[in-house]
Order: sequence, then C-alpha cells, then structure tokens
Amino acid sequence: MTPQQDRNPLIAVSGLIVSMALLAFGNGLMFAYVPIKLAILGHEPSVAGWMLTAMAGGGLLGCLACGWFVRAVGHARAFMALAAVAILSYAVLALSDAVIAWGIARGIYGFAVTGVFIVSQTWLNSATPNRWRGRVLSIFYAAYVFNIGLGGFSIGFIPLEGTAAPVLAIVLVALSIVAAGTTSLPVPRQVTRSPVSLGVVWRHSPIALAGALTVGGLTSLVQGFAPIYADSEGFSPQKVGLLLLLMQLGMFGIQTPMGVLSDRIDRRVVLLLAAGLVAAASAFAWSVTALPYWAMVLVFAIWAGATESIFSVSNAHANDRVQPENALTMTTTLMFAWSISGFVAPLAATLLTAHFGNRSFMITCACLGLLLMFFILLRLVRASDLRPTEKERHAPGSSQAPFMPELLQKRNVR
Repeated sequence: MTPQQDRNPLIAVSGLIVSMALLAFGNGLMFAYVPIKLAILGHEPSVAGWMLTAMAGGGLLGCLACGWFVRAVGHARAFMALAAVAILSYAVLALSDAVIAWGIARGIYGFAVTGVFIVSQTWLNSATPNRWRGRVLSIFYAAYVFNIGLGGFSIGFIPLEGTAAPVLAIVLVALSIVAAGTTSLPVPRQVTRSPVSLGVVWRHSPIALAGALTVGGLTSLVQGFAPIYADSEGFSPQKVGLLLLLMQLGMFGIQTPMGVLSDRIDRRVVLLLAAGLVAAASAFAWSVTALPYWAMVLVFAIWAGATESIFSVSNAHANDRVQPENALTMTTTLMFAWSISGFVAPLAATLLTAHFGNRSFMITCACLGLLLMFFILLRLVRASDLRPTEKERHAPGSSQAPFMPELLQKRNVR
C-alpha cells in the first residue's frame, strides 16, 4: 500500500466494500424474488428448491475454477468478468419465464457470485495491513450480511408482476462494477495453486472439516428455504422480506456471544452448543404446524445465528491448530467442503419437499445439527484429541458465501 492508503485504509477499501454491499443487496432481493415469482407462476415450492440447488451447484464449480481464473487474468479483471456474468444471469430472469432457463441462470449466478466473493476477499486480505485487517473485515462482513437482509426486505416494495426486480438487480451489479473499478487498492501478487487435501485438514482439525461440511448445507437451507417456506405458508411479500432482514440482524445477537464464549472455554464445547441450538430450532419449527409470524421470525433468527456461529467458531478452531505450511491447503479444502455441503443438502431437501411438503428442509437441518453434535462428542472423548492448543482470538464472519476468509488473514502479509 502507499503511505496515504496505509494511513486511511477504510478510504482505500471503501470502493470494494461498497461494491460487495451492492452485490449483496441484489443477492438478497433475488433470494426473495425467485420463490415468490415462481409461486405466482403456479409452480410448487420444490421448484424453488431446485433453483437453490442449481445455484449451489454453480457455486461448487466456481469454487473449483476461481483460482485458475484469477491466476490467468488477475484479481481486477476476474472481478469485472464474473460480475458481468452475474448480470447476464439476471437478464435471463427478466427475459424468460421458462423454468429450465431460470435453473441455468441461477447456476450461472452461483458460479459468478462465488468467484466474486473469493476475489474480493483475497484482494482485501492482501491489500490491508495487519493492524487494520480485523476492522476492515468486520466492516466488510457487516455490510455484506446487512445488505443481503436489506435486499430481501425490499421485495415488499417492488412490483412482482413485471421484471422490475431482476432489472433492479442488474442495475445494482452494474453499480458494483463501477464501485470496484474506482478502488485504489493495489492489485494482489499472483497467487499459486492451493491443492484440495481432505487428509491434511483431517489430520490438523477434523472438527473444522466437519463444521465446514455441516455449515455449508445449513446456510443454504436456512437462507434459501426461509423465503420459500414463508411464501408457501401464505405470508405476504412484505412479511417475507421482513423475515429475511430480521434473520440477518438476529445473527449478530447469537454469533457474537458465541464467539466471545469460544475465547474463554473449549471451542469444541461452543460448537456443540451451536449445533444443539440448530437441532432444537429445527425440531421446534417442524413440530409446530402453523407457526405464528413473529414466532417464525424468532426461530429463524436463532437458526441463522447458530449457523453463523458454527462457521466462525470452526474457523477459529482451525486457526488454533494449522501450521503455516498447510494454511493455504486448509483454506482451499474448507472452501471445497463448504461448497459440497451447500450443494448436497439443498438437493436432499428439495427431493424431500416434493414428497413430504415444504417443511422437509427443517428435518434436514435437524439431522445436520445432530450429526455434528454426535461427531464433536466422539472427538471430545478421544484422548488423542484432548491436547491443549494455543487459541487465537475469535473473529466474526459470514458463511453466506462458500468461503472461509478468516483463514487467509495471517498469510497474505507483505
């Protein structure tokens, strides 16, 4: 960084943060728009589930291809190109009502937004000095998460009969390209290949790997199926949008206390509590056949907050144990694990929805929470896993993209 950028890091990174906030707004808007619009067109809730699965599948491919693309053209060009691809995916939603076209468009969007998030995060990590990185990333996460909720909330003020929502999303992504293009951040040094190795991650932090495999599915299910479920229960678009906003705000009330607690006691115990909270919220939501609106908001907010806690505490647990020579492999593998879960869990929930109704995703979430609880309990009783480790301070993060950003903080140092 230049001396001026080093003195004013928030000014230097503001363009990229604003860019991703605009992208997140459009993302949240489409999370709400797609299931509501499909219902208006007469499709069953399972069709909206397939759209979520297509997006997750595209995200998995984006996770695998992004590194190669960045190495080929660099961070700035990759960001612009992937954002342009996202615009094309929104254009398909505006120009066609065909379900197949929408499925392809959502898959393309998943590919593009995964790449954009990875590029922007590594760009920030590389360009921000250590003493500012925590504050910069906290602002980045807060802006991203809040604008996803704000985008979902906006669906109550946008006419659904025409194409206003996807057109607005196109405008937002175009503005995000402009904001990123005006950033004064230096381009990161060329990255090297970071191979995926489940074995290496398993040897260093099996619980972090289990957390990634769990939280990818949980995030996709809770964030993706919330508007599908609320719309199928007959709530208005305004109430669906408010649910999506309050879910994001609710995460701050759970993730932060969980993170503080994980700095004081064994992180595995905190993960056990978070997984139990996910399972309990899932079981409660499933057991109540007609959940009142504000009770549903509360349950989904707790649900989302516990999911985010699994994400951030798992990453902190990995940071406690990883050695520098395996750090990049850890990051890449956890990204890959998140993406696999983010694809498989919505696929399973969609298949169940077609046969057992729109609350099937709750059972899938409960199963994931219980499986993680069982695995952590097994690790806790293994003498070989009880060795003490030096803790790093927990930092909140967002799991709403298939990416583990906190693990990059210590190795992109110039």
